[in-house]
Amino acid sequence: MQRRSFVKAIPLAGGLTMAKLSFAGLTDREKETKAIKEGNDREYWSSLLYKISAPVLQNLSRNTLKKEMPLEKAPGYSLKAEKVSHLEAFGRTICGIAPWLALPDRDSPEGRKREQLLQWYLEGMANAVNPSSPDYLNFRSEAQPLVDAAHLCQGLLRAYDVLWKPLDEITKKRFLLELKQLRRIMPAYNNWVLFAAMVEAFLLVAGDEYEPYRIMIGIRKTQEWYKGDGWYADGPDFALDYYNSYVIHSMLTDLLKVASDRGLAGREDLDLAIKRMQRYAVLLERLISPEGTYPAIGRSMPYRTAAFQPLGHLALLHKLPDELPGAQVRSAVTAVMKRTFEQDGTFDPKGWLKIGVCGSQWAVADSYTSTGSLYICTEGFLALGLPEDDPVWTEPGREWTSQLVWSGKPVKNDHAAHY
Repeated sequence: MQRRSFVKAIPLAGGLTMAKLSFAGLTDREKETKAIKEGNDREYWSSLLYKISAPVLQNLSRNTLKKEMPLEKAPGYSLKAEKVSHLEAFGRTICGIAPWLALPDRDSPEGRKREQLLQWYLEGMANAVNPSSPDYLNFRSEAQPLVDAAHLCQGLLRAYDVLWKPLDEITKKRFLLELKQLRRIMPAYNNWVLFAAMVEAFLLVAGDEYEPYRIMIGIRKTQEWYKGDGWYADGPDFALDYYNSYVIHSMLTDLLKVASDRGLAGREDLDLAIKRMQRYAVLLERLISPEGTYPAIGRSMPYRTAAFQPLGHLALLHKLPDELPGAQVRSAVTAVMKRTFEQDGTFDPKGWLKIGVCGSQWAVADSYTSTGSLYICTEGFLALGLPEDDPVWTEPGREWTSQLVWSGKPVKNDHAAHY
């Protein structure tokens, strides 16, 4: 199947969405073109997510990921990209697109994109854990695979019936074996305790042997590192970056869902984690400028829209706080996507992401950043897991907080949360 690039045709302006569009009698391409011209945010998101994820999944399905994926690396890169970057790309892509792939509709233009990605995933997953495959991914050396196996596990938990159950038994057994040997890795004393916990949580859900101690350490240490007003420290010391978005809030919440369902944690732990993520989301939305930019601070800046994962996650759970209507969140994040991904240099000529925040900005990378790392940006698209008729998508677009503030319109005040 030849990929089509829809994103370049989308204008920078016009974040508002029409609630209903009439597509009767139009071809798929005509429907897509009409939606883009009329400012359909969902069409923009789905076309962009397809554009980002297709090179990873299509190549893995063909056993050509290692051959075709470029290995752009940060200045002073300290890892072995040829051993870790491909699993990074796969695990992080699945983590972000999983809720979208779980939607049942396959007859619409969007549904056909999902169907194609899902088929590529199923074929690619078999290749990823087959020792005889050219694209056999590395779980067995280096420490980095713990991180990206955890992202892959989180994605599988987000769409378990669609991404895990259809796999053949050989692929399942091979994958579970790869996960268990990750116990050789001593997690760093920071957000890495969540990665070790997530791997064990998936083993638990899949019915395999698991280590409850690793799950509980991940949960309890993260809870200990809570600093207040929606912010966790990434380890004992606080740093002002977006790791609360990239990892901490969403992974802790997903872990607590598994743990509370199986008696390893109380429901009150999950409820508190969601309340804290809600407060963080309020602050996060206020960081989005009227133009769709946001502060470029802290490490891992090339993770782009992963900085807004909690907004999409809460929308997906129908847990957005009252002061953040879904259409307002959608409009704000759409503006960020346009400002970020439409910059020249964001993609290379073959459609692979380039290192940068806005375009190609090689020097902004950290010593662990390579091409595969960048695909964590898909975490910013979790709201696509809501069906097309959800109010997040059907309600007209709204101005977000900074637009209201800086156009002199009424806006509510903001106060710290003490829980």
